Amino acid sequence: MKLSRADTKPETIQEICDALVDHQAALAKQIASSSYPFTPIRPQERRISPRSAMRTFLRDGFIDRYSGKRLVFPGTIRLLSLYLPREIPFHPNWKMAETHMSYWELFPTIDHIVPIARGGSDTDSNRVTTSMMRNAAKANWTMEELGWSLHPAGDLRQWNGLMKHFLALVEMDPAPLAEPYVKKWYDLAMEAMR
Repeated sequence: MKLSRADTKPETIQEICDALVDHQAALAKQIASSSYPFTPIRPQERRISPRSAMRTFLRDGFIDRYSGKRLVFPGTIRLLSLYLPREIPFHPNWKMAETHMSYWELFPTIDHIVPIARGGSDTDSNRVTTSMMRNAAKANWTMEELGWSLHPAGDLRQWNGLMKHFLALVEMDPAPLAEPYVKKWYDLAMEAMR
């Protein structure tokens, strides 16, 4: 049975170690260069504005594209923390011990399918909506390395991330618009509803 290149990586490291143990540094370098080469990548800058994030959230229908689960519009969760600070607390530095789990499990964020650190582009076609938890788990790994696949985008007519609830709550009580974060998401939600 022929091993795939991924399956031979431990054997390649063993060959490198064997060469070094045999005082053959030149051979170790040659094996490393040819069988398991390091290819430096010059990562691009990330430029995800709230508007471009919103565009991706809407395109993906507030669905975590890695798990297929529903996510909640960012303004909605933040608004709930203002209304219910003890029940749904939020810490400005996202301290886990002081922030409700909904921020990790349901709060949408943008991930690059092919990580920027691995040569991926910072373009809409390489961006997907995911939860903070999945984004942290994926880190700089590719979907293939993790055995993940993309779930289909959602349909905003079936699930809009509770964006309409956010707008209804703000219409009932506009006081939270004094907070810049809530105001930013309010403006984006209003733009999206036009």
